[in-house]
Amino acid sequence: MGTTELARPTTTLLRLATAGSVDDGKSTLVGRLLHDSKSVLSDQLAAVERVSQAKGLGHVDLALLTDGLRAEREQGITIDVAYRYFATPARTFILADCPGHVQYTRNTVTGSSTADVLVLLVDARKGVLEQTRRHLAVAALLRVPTVVVAVNKIDLVGYAEEPYTAIADQLAAIAADIGISDVRTLPVSALAGDNVVTRSERTSWYDGPSLLELLEELPAATEASEGFRFPVQLTLRPQEAARDPRHVEYRGYAGRITAGTVRPGDAVVVLPEGVHTHVAGIDYAGEELAEAVAGQSVALRLTDEVDVTRGELISSVADAPLPVTELDAMVCWLAERPLLPGARVLLKHGTRTVQARVGEIVAGLDLDEMAPVEVERLALNDIGRVRIRLANPVMAEDYTRSRRGGSFLLIDPQTQGTLAAGMIRGHEVFGNDFDPSQDWSI
Repeated sequence: MGTTELARPTTTLLRLATAGSVDDGKSTLVGRLLHDSKSVLSDQLAAVERVSQAKGLGHVDLALLTDGLRAEREQGITIDVAYRYFATPARTFILADCPGHVQYTRNTVTGSSTADVLVLLVDARKGVLEQTRRHLAVAALLRVPTVVVAVNKIDLVGYAEEPYTAIADQLAAIAADIGISDVRTLPVSALAGDNVVTRSERTSWYDGPSLLELLEELPAATEASEGFRFPVQLTLRPQEAARDPRHVEYRGYAGRITAGTVRPGDAVVVLPEGVHTHVAGIDYAGEELAEAVAGQSVALRLTDEVDVTRGELISSVADAPLPVTELDAMVCWLAERPLLPGARVLLKHGTRTVQARVGEIVAGLDLDEMAPVEVERLALNDIGRVRIRLANPVMAEDYTRSRRGGSFLLIDPQTQGTLAAGMIRGHEVFGNDFDPSQDWSI
């Protein structure tokens, strides 16, 4: 059977998330972006016009294009993350409209975790608030490559340059302090449409691009690590393909490639066991591929009979991550009950879930000073540094090197609810003499 390659997209994909304080106009900005880029169906727009008229508004409330929950429409706030997909001739976008309320910061963490760009809104009248600082801290911790600051409601300050410049300077200083290197700022009016899709003549002192023009130009994020990573989701046993005589002895491992490229013949190591083997073939929807890349879901066949189960990692050999049983990490605490030292949790890293214990809360993050402070617990929406001991090893990578390999979730063992989102800062090696370039099989 010959080999094929999957068709590559003709336009680049950009993942973006919005954030900001309450009533900064995030949903209106997203609605304006969709409307003015002609990404709204006529029946959707008609429905929004009817609801706007029923509410007695003198204009079309474009925020209703994203505030889909009934509670959101009734209260005029965003509660959940609203995902929208749209495209221009230059690029395809996946947009996450995140809530602004403090109690929904957990949703901002969710929406920003895979974003290439965070669009942070600031009210031109109010300036930088605590929630603005919180969202900047989240962006820094999640290593969002680019932050675009949209100083919104510029029309309500008479399109003046001074308030905009003061906010831009303050945000640039905060971003530099917490390690955000790429910050872009622009004045917008989501309600009136200034500098959202087209440049506005009413901000003649601003000579930069509109928001959409900027988003079309920004590069998509790339992982610093070029190594191959394949967390195994499912082992495909022979009985699952018994009807096909060509695959009576078939044994494959299904999953989604999270980093790198793989081809038949490549040398790989199965972790945490450390067993070395080679890729015999790559299968996708009944076809055999000559190559597969990050983002594709495929099944791998190996040249040796290796006992591989869900939660294990198939990796390139030279730069394979180390199996570890202790983590040093930053966490965003997302649960109502506080985190205390000694808490027993489940840690989910990729497709692998292990029992764990929070050994120490090293420090919390003071959002006013953007500095570590001594704390005894982490409350809802707090950000802090912790040390975690694991009952079984995970294949951890530093978050600064790999957002996927360096991220994890903490889960309640009883309710299975998500307790925290974490970013790995360091770790202790499982086995002092482990070397992924050597065969570690028993």
